[in-house]
Amino acid sequence: MHLVNDLHLHPHPDHTEGSRAPVVAVVAVGGAVGALLRYGASLAWPNGSDAHALWRTGEAAFPWTTLFVNVVGCFLMGVLTVSLKERFVRAPRLLNPFLGTGVLGGFTTFSSYTDDTRRLFENDQAGTAVGYLVLTVAGALAGVSLGVALTRTVLRPPRRAGSGSGRDA
Repeated sequence: MHLVNDLHLHPHPDHTEGSRAPVVAVVAVGGAVGALLRYGASLAWPNGSDAHALWRTGEAAFPWTTLFVNVVGCFLMGVLTVSLKERFVRAPRLLNPFLGTGVLGGFTTFSSYTDDTRRLFENDQAGTAVGYLVLTVAGALAGVSLGVALTRTVLRPPRRAGSGSGRDA
């Protein structure tokens, strides 16, 4: 498998010969770290989506924390992908499964996204539920795209004087 200019040095860890135990182990540890980070985000920024809030107000709270976590996680996935596949190509082969599948997979929570959407529909907040569905998908796509674009800009090798083609960029 090759990416930009044959820079992809490591085959995907799942496609290498030998034991997959190291991959499973780093994904598990990374997933635990990511889940703890997500839990910390929910403690730092509670959105009142628990059953008591629903009972008190009659409306389910908008799941801002879940939306934030998913968009930030997608942004970081864009950063990670470009960093490891285009710039830091000699990084240890288990770093991507640890950070990507593990940490960011445990941090993002698309299962909570679907549960939050179900809860909003069940509470007769169909407009809010549809808005949340669309906003999350749009935010996730924008997040990963922005992560890719910003990382490519930041990690672009400096241009050497006199190495241009003579045209203005």
